[in-house]
Amino acid sequence: MVKISTSILSFCDNDTIDKLNQTDTDYLHIDVMDGCFVKETAFSIEELKRINKRTKKPLDVHLMVFDVEKYLEVLKGLKVSFITFHYEVKKNINMIKKIKKMGIKCGISVKPNTDIKDIFSLLPYLDLVLIMSVEPGYSGQTFLSTTYEKIKIIKKEIINNKFNTLISVDGGINDKNAVKCIECGADMLVSNSFILSHNDYQAKISSLRGIKRINL
Repeated sequence: MVKISTSILSFCDNDTIDKLNQTDTDYLHIDVMDGCFVKETAFSIEELKRINKRTKKPLDVHLMVFDVEKYLEVLKGLKVSFITFHYEVKKNINMIKKIKKMGIKCGISVKPNTDIKDIFSLLPYLDLVLIMSVEPGYSGQTFLSTTYEKIKIIKKEIINNKFNTLISVDGGINDKNAVKCIECGADMLVSNSFILSHNDYQAKISSLRGIKRINL
């Protein structure tokens, strides 16, 4: 069954975190932005620590930053399951190995204009591939339909080589495009506004989670 990573923003209040604690979302997705790789900034070290202390969910951290290493020492002490950084920032396995040595699973994210085949050589070392279905940095954007083909291409490579790499999709996810993402091979869906813009978080999470994968 598909995993759900609920994306929260840096101004997320304690009530929102408490409500998410009562759902069956698998992860809290945290976008860390440096104002350089993307124009926006999000999640100071203090905010990360606050959310980590409040949540009962493991963290799925997406580093939209140039200086990946700067954040590793802080993240090491938190309830982090995944640290994902951008292929456009680091293109070798050194950072992947460093993160995995911390006992944390490592992912690579690709922007919409990056050829998904460019990361094939890294797949043996990765726990996760995060496909951006919008331009990173802003919430509420429209899902890009070119994402479906990317999922298919990377899924085929993973299956053919018997890798254990998960495919996560982030940006503009709702119960409509989620169906096709899963059909194409997605293992995890990252969603913010579809879930958090409604009072009943669990209902929205369930509407994504209840979709069954068809045979590829």
